[in-house]
This record gives sequence, structure tokens and C-alpha cells, in this order.
Amino acid sequence: MLSGRRLDLLDPSPMDIEIEDIAHGLARVARWNGQTTGEHGFSVAQHSMVVEEIAAHIEPGLEPRWRLAALLHDAPEYVIGDMISPFKTALGINYREFEDRLEAAIHIRFGLPAKVPAKIKALIKQADRACAYFEATQLAGFTSAESLKLFGAPPSGYLLTIDPQPAFVAQDHYVRRFHLLSEAAGYSPTPAAAFDTE
Repeated sequence: MLSGRRLDLLDPSPMDIEIEDIAHGLARVARWNGQTTGEHGFSVAQHSMVVEEIAAHIEPGLEPRWRLAALLHDAPEYVIGDMISPFKTALGINYREFEDRLEAAIHIRFGLPAKVPAKIKALIKQADRACAYFEATQLAGFTSAESLKLFGAPPSGYLLTIDPQPAFVAQDHYVRRFHLLSEAAGYSPTPAAAFDTE
């Protein structure tokens, strides 16, 4: 990682995870494998911020810690990229288990439970699909009918016009959003360097 951390992907340690590395990576990973309109790709970092916003729209009063979980829902992609579900299945390995280990380490690093409650997971998935609906219709050339069939209708009363940001802007916004939610949740993550034993 650019922070100097060395992350073991097979046995990830929370001590080797930094939010700046996550933001840097996610801001440079494009949704839809970059097959979108516009000057800039729609980054996973920007997508994650929208998903957090939609989750809070669906569930007014959502606790800051669960909003933080929504922001971090795709955080493993900072090192493994954004692969579509059919391709993950075609790989012939337990990709989900691999992804889950990394997600658990990220959650522990930032004060969240290794596994979020099923109700919160379902809410984040609903928000994720709603964001995908907007992305598909505005950026990826899908018709509204196609998007409705694939992702369902977005939540009532939520409107979104997507304007993909340059990577450095998405990265900065993601880090700032993370710190705002962490503070609201009452978390003050200890710098990973504090755990160093060398």
C-alpha cells in the first residue's frame, strides 16, 4: 500500500489497514469496469458515498455506525477490485469467503463489528441496488425498464443526478465522509502504527 503497509490478503490484519489506502484505491476503481459515459469513471468511492446516503434516506435516523458500515460496504475492493457477481462465481473459488475475511478486518480496524447485523446488511444491499439503478440508467446505457427488472425501483422520494468526480476529488470526499461518520459514531480509530511491535 502507498502508506507503506503490507497487507496479507490471505490473512488480513486490521493493523495493516489505513483509511487513506482504502480511499485511494476505491477512488481509482471504476464501477461497470469503466464502461460508462462521461469524462471520468464512476468510482467505487463515489458509489459508496451515494449508497450511504441512500441507506440513510430509506432508514431515517440510521445510527452513524451503520452509516459508516454502508460507506465501507465495498472497502475490500481497494485491493481486490470490483468484479461482477457472475465472474466471481465463475472463478471457481470461494471468493465470498475471501472477501468476507478482508471486510471483517476492515470493520474491526474502524470499530465496527466484524459482521454487521443481517438487518443492516439487507438495508445496505437495498441501497446498493438503488444506486446501481441510477448508475445503469444515467451512465451505463440501460433503459429504465431494464434497470427496474435488474435492480428494482429506487426508494420513493430519492432523486439522484450522477456527476462522476475525478479520482482525487472522490478520494478526498471519501476520507472526509469517513472521519465525519467516525466522529459521529464516537469512534477514534487508533493509528495502526500504534500497534507496531518493532
